[in-house]
Amino acid sequence: MIHKLAEVLSADIPESTNVWQFSIILDKAIIGENCNINCHVLIENDVVMGDNVTVKPGVQIWDGITIEDDVFIGPNVTFTNDLYPESKNKDFKLVRTLMVKQRVLLSAPTATVLVAGISIRSKNSLIGAGSVVTKDVPENAVVVGNPAKIIRYK
Repeated sequence: MIHKLAEVLSADIPESTNVWQFSIILDKAIIGENCNINCHVLIENDVVMGDNVTVKPGVQIWDGITIEDDVFIGPNVTFTNDLYPESKNKDFKLVRTLMVKQRVLLSAPTATVLVAGISIRSKNSLIGAGSVVTKDVPENAVVVGNPAKIIRYK
């Protein structure tokens, strides 16, 4: 289901995926089966999203981001794709990132920031609300803070 107030330019959206109002998905984005893209989400062209992904409101997923299966992205999670952002016309260097792998929970009642170039390589990891993730996150880890630090392994 694609809401009539969403702007979906990609032809690669399965019928099993829901896209809610005021979301924008650019034409080259690849979205998996059974995803739920909430309202006010932007997904750029060079994005690959696996199956069973939930994206809550206020999330922007920029070029160069890959999200695997079974990932929950909480409200206002911020992805980045440039370590030294300036104008895209001036020395823009896209940093390709496997931001999240299978069964990751990015919790964000307040914004969580994921710095370009990292990998949340984990099955079963949890990123706490408001965290700024600047380094790779190992499997089964719970990380919180600014910068995010491991507080425990599940």
